[in-house]
Amino acid sequence: MKQSEIKELSVAELQEKLAVFKKNYTDLKMAHAISPLESPLQLKVIRKTVARIATELTYRAQ
Repeated sequence: MKQSEIKELSVAELQEKLAVFKKNYTDLKMAHAISPLESPLQLKVIRKTVARIATELTYRAQ
């Protein structure tokens, strides 16, 4: 998810997306611990997306 897409979402949508991406990240992380993922780069991409969304929520809370 790009930064421009994140800025267009409302706060409620951002919180919803954050919860979804966090759950997806933990699921992938557990799956990777059991057997290696086909593309471990997915973990990095999702982790950075979570950070982008959390940062945008922090900016809007100020």
